[in-house]
Amino acid sequence: MLPKHNILKLLSQSHLQKHAKIYYLCYLSCNPLCTTAESPSSTESPSLPSWIKFFDSQSPDEDFVIPSLAGWVESHRLNEKSRISSRVLSENHETDVDKISKILSKQYQSPDKVVEALKGCGVSVSNSLVEQTLRRFSNDLTPAFGFFTWAKTQTGYMHTPEMYNTMVDVLGKSKKFCLMWELVKEMDELNNGYVSLATMSTIMRRLVRGGRYDDAVEAFRGMKKYGVEKDTRALSVLMDTLVKGNSVEHAYKVFLEFKDCIPLSSQIFNILIHGWCKTRKVDDAQKAMKEMFQQGFSPDVVSYTCFIEHYCREKDFRKVDDTLKEMQEKGCKPSVITYTIVMHALGKAKQINEALKVYEKMKSDDCLPDTSFYSSLIFILSKAGRVKDANEIFEDMKKQGVVPNVLTYNTMISSACARSEEENALKLLQKMEEDLCKPDCETYAPLLKMCCRKKRMKVLNFLLTHMFKNDVSMDAGTYASLVRGLIESGKLELACSFFEEMISKGIVPYHSTYKMLEEKLEKKRLGNAKERINKLLAHAKEQKTF
Repeated sequence: MLPKHNILKLLSQSHLQKHAKIYYLCYLSCNPLCTTAESPSSTESPSLPSWIKFFDSQSPDEDFVIPSLAGWVESHRLNEKSRISSRVLSENHETDVDKISKILSKQYQSPDKVVEALKGCGVSVSNSLVEQTLRRFSNDLTPAFGFFTWAKTQTGYMHTPEMYNTMVDVLGKSKKFCLMWELVKEMDELNNGYVSLATMSTIMRRLVRGGRYDDAVEAFRGMKKYGVEKDTRALSVLMDTLVKGNSVEHAYKVFLEFKDCIPLSSQIFNILIHGWCKTRKVDDAQKAMKEMFQQGFSPDVVSYTCFIEHYCREKDFRKVDDTLKEMQEKGCKPSVITYTIVMHALGKAKQINEALKVYEKMKSDDCLPDTSFYSSLIFILSKAGRVKDANEIFEDMKKQGVVPNVLTYNTMISSACARSEEENALKLLQKMEEDLCKPDCETYAPLLKMCCRKKRMKVLNFLLTHMFKNDVSMDAGTYASLVRGLIESGKLELACSFFEEMISKGIVPYHSTYKMLEEKLEKKRLGNAKERINKLLAHAKEQKTF
């Protein structure tokens, strides 16, 4: 637990820093884009189109690497003469997944072409190879599905249910719902219990994210034909998916349809309460809690925390306190999640002193802080300009037996990038590597953005390689951020390169990103390039199948 003297020191400093400069954490904010379009029907080639120039250094900044980090950067054995790409692969110490990745990194018209390219590659297929490759290409449907199809034909290998579920997720994410259902049918024909609630959960989640709420409900209705029971747990999964997909109304309809034939639970009622609170329909949330009580379930810490989260969003801290008192009166102790929500909301409302006092309240309830609590504390201190304090909390976590996770590191990295502290940000990434903490897209997003802003092209190249080697697949938001960042830093050729690579993966870019690139090309009088991206975009939007 955080030592008392540390918290007291933070509390005592709060009033001194009331007017301190606030450093905002710049998390990359992105929503999944429409990915129904597929790769342009170009000839199979890994090379850039003729209208894109290769990268040449134009200033010392572009080749600059902070001396203290040079050894680490060089240890990744970058080929500095290669163009900056999200798919740079080292020639040295090549693993089987790297060999496969080199083949998959070319552009193919269809998965069948991928299967042909993989024939005779000399790689022995294993569960770990398939798992790593599918992670690495999870946002690139054509090579992912082609590889998956090829792998299952290899002698001595059979996809596990987990690998089938992964491929179902990739197809659903790409909105290839017909192919997704065909794969589920194939799983069912294996007759080994391959289709499970995990499979159906993935299907329902992807349908909801694609805006197909009724299809998700229909998938639930038809689960039994695949041997999956429509029980309390499955109903909770469906309702939770609908609520997270911003449709508590659909969740409530499902509740009304099945409440008399499927046993209810406190979790089901809490999902409804959360959904109504999320949409600011507190009266409906209170009705759900009343019905919960009538059905024989007592409102618990989750129920009350839903209301507290709503009041925090509204910055109505008086009602937050009232709800906490009500919980105390009913013998319902707040959880670490409850306290984290309150502390975070107070911090965002710039009530830092009050936010720090939440820790003292936790101690009196014998509630131990977890990783999320520490990450949130680091976030609000960084946002308030209390960088030194945030760093001390980060360093103190392990001493208290709480290991920083990817969220903690992402918070620290984003904070450093927001302040343009290049060395600190990269050293945090290095520390993640040493601690065997796997990064994700949100880890790299602020780092890539900072490199574009500072024109650190060599470091950008390193980060993209590091990202690929860690099996983090470039998503729509990352591409959009790169294209915009490169345009703003004057790297128009590279911006065009990533724009084309984005489209080749079947990702249709944001309209604002496209307009920004188009206007810049027009301003530079690069008519051929503008025509090229317009054709690529038009073709991508027309494509509906492989």
